[in-house]
Amino acid sequence: MKRAFLIFSLFLFVSNLQSQDTSKNNPPTSREVDFITYPVLWHQTSAEYRALCYQAFNVARTYLETIIPARLSNEQYAIITDLDETIIDNSFLEAKNIKEGKVYDAEGWKKWVNSATATGIPGAVDFLRWAAVQNITIFYISNRTVSDVNATIENLKKLQLPYADREHMLFLADGATKEPRRKKVAENHKIVMLLGDNLNDFSNVFERRSIQDRKAETDKLHDEWGKRFIVLPNAIYGEWESAIYDYNRKLTPQQKEEKRKENLTGY
Repeated sequence: MKRAFLIFSLFLFVSNLQSQDTSKNNPPTSREVDFITYPVLWHQTSAEYRALCYQAFNVARTYLETIIPARLSNEQYAIITDLDETIIDNSFLEAKNIKEGKVYDAEGWKKWVNSATATGIPGAVDFLRWAAVQNITIFYISNRTVSDVNATIENLKKLQLPYADREHMLFLADGATKEPRRKKVAENHKIVMLLGDNLNDFSNVFERRSIQDRKAETDKLHDEWGKRFIVLPNAIYGEWESAIYDYNRKLTPQQKEEKRKENLTGY
């Protein structure tokens, strides 16, 4: 009996080590790396991606040109924009990880942010500089952490983006939701436009919702898209992917693959 107990205890110990190794120490599988390769290639090589970005900012400018003439003399207009994959391009980090057989990690992300070398999304810099000339204040609401502010300002200044200062950077501090930060801007400004690559950049009604709920909320707001809400394409990552996995960060690569297949609709 004692021997059986020792064997069982050893089994549990080894199983626990294997579990820890799988979740923390094992390098990503080739299938994991391959999974992200095509979205990054599309982002970096397709002219279609660039066209969609230019289209988004052209539509944004056209909409603002229709409302600016009706602006009251005492109204302070503001644009709220996300940063990553909306205004600045981080795909170079993803590409580096793919070539090195790695996936995203916090240390690599921090090193990338501190390099302050992200480039502008096609059309973004020209659009925001034009908006600033129209006396529209730009606020950058990002879920980068407050420790990233200085490096981000440096990056935005290199790109000659307007309002690249601490006052206009509202970064992650007390929670991932951006709603309190949007409300803070609304205290003294009329928010005439929001830009993002993630539906959470526009409203908290999308946060941690199922795939079907996100679609339903999108349909309810159908009159806003291409007007007050401007969406940039991002097939690399986002809340859309989290919804596929039911917001469960502990799934194994195999479980994630199963979830992806489950959510495919064939005929």
